[in-house]
Amino acid sequence: MRLSGWGRYPSVEASLLAPKDAGSAARILQNSEGPRMIPRGAGRSYGDSALATRVLSSRYLNHLIAIDQNALTIRAGAGATLGEILRICVPQGLFLPVLSGTKYVSLGGAIAADIHGKNHHVDGSFCDYVNRFTLLLPSGETAVCSHTENIELFRATCGGMGLTGVILDATISLRKVPSAFIDVLSIPAANLKDSLALLRQYNEKQYVVAWVDCLATDTALGRGVIHIGSHSETGKLTFKQKRKISVPFTTPGFLLNRYTMSGFNHLYYARHRLKRSVKSMYFDDFFFPLDSINGWNRLYGAAGFLQYQFVLPDHSAESGLRETLDTLSRAGKGSFLAVLKRFGPANTNLLSFPSKGVTLTLDFKYEPDLLPLLDILDEIVLKAGGRHYLAKDARMSAAVFRQGYPQWHQFKAIKDQIDPTGILGSLQSERLGLTKPGMRSSE
Repeated sequence: MRLSGWGRYPSVEASLLAPKDAGSAARILQNSEGPRMIPRGAGRSYGDSALATRVLSSRYLNHLIAIDQNALTIRAGAGATLGEILRICVPQGLFLPVLSGTKYVSLGGAIAADIHGKNHHVDGSFCDYVNRFTLLLPSGETAVCSHTENIELFRATCGGMGLTGVILDATISLRKVPSAFIDVLSIPAANLKDSLALLRQYNEKQYVVAWVDCLATDTALGRGVIHIGSHSETGKLTFKQKRKISVPFTTPGFLLNRYTMSGFNHLYYARHRLKRSVKSMYFDDFFFPLDSINGWNRLYGAAGFLQYQFVLPDHSAESGLRETLDTLSRAGKGSFLAVLKRFGPANTNLLSFPSKGVTLTLDFKYEPDLLPLLDILDEIVLKAGGRHYLAKDARMSAAVFRQGYPQWHQFKAIKDQIDPTGILGSLQSERLGLTKPGMRSSE
């Protein structure tokens, strides 16, 4: 079957293996012959990190094992999605400490990408709240990994994009919340300097994110709207099944261009430009706005799209972001979704993306002249001391990856030790030099 990430670029013809339980998964690995394989959760990473000739799906490893109200933990299978966990937890006044921009991420995928949310600046990333997980090693054996057990394997697997083994289940911490609603303050920012100043001003607030108009120029370069959220003290503890709009077919790519995006950006900014506004939002609308549109990735056309996310340290953030936005504006390559956030300190996981500074997320429909432009952006990011997010990547070079992730060689040493014949690998791992291209070394 033809498989791709959520960006629909690239795609590959793959055999999909979907074991019904841990024993079946172990037998697949122990009897593995042929090309490399890679674990795959809900398919919400954007590029090629979960693509290979053979894909090991966790769709049937989605069982809830236990919820502990006293310890504030939940244990679930790796195939369970964040949305399924929230459906159980929210009515009990419990919430996940870190959420990505979609609730359709699997628990195993959240660990493999060490996802972050709108609150990294105060709460860190997802794996900071993972108590332990069971990892099925390439040998077919299992290992329990935590901050105190198999620590190096834990640090390699968190953010390791599925290359160390198949996560079977995990126990994660929860937090209590008074309601299912978020109080949101929205503030317009006239330009990049104002946007960054507001992010710093509200850095102690729990959820802070900025939308950026990446097509604005001159004195309005980097203008945006800052959204500051906190759990509301009022409102019911209910989980709503939201009605969705669907994109039933792939739209022509030419519909998404600098003129349509400029019009959208102008309207969005104008809506918030005149005053600050405060409103109460259901958590689903605040954390996952695009989840209300089924198949929104089809809006970018048949060729798909690429997400591009990077983080810059504080000392170079403004100059690096200014150069990035100016380059995009001059190239006419606007991003339909441009999101700016602050990160807190990095954790100790070897390939986890967040580090202290400012992160910008962009998306671009695929066009032949896009990849050379992204190479130029790579140079800007590296010059400013930044790095790129592996879960969003579809084309980064090995040289760019290694400069951004100085602990890559430690990761590769662990990977080679537990997987000497190279059972696990992806298109991304081959491109980044973490696994050798082609067939496994034993063949």
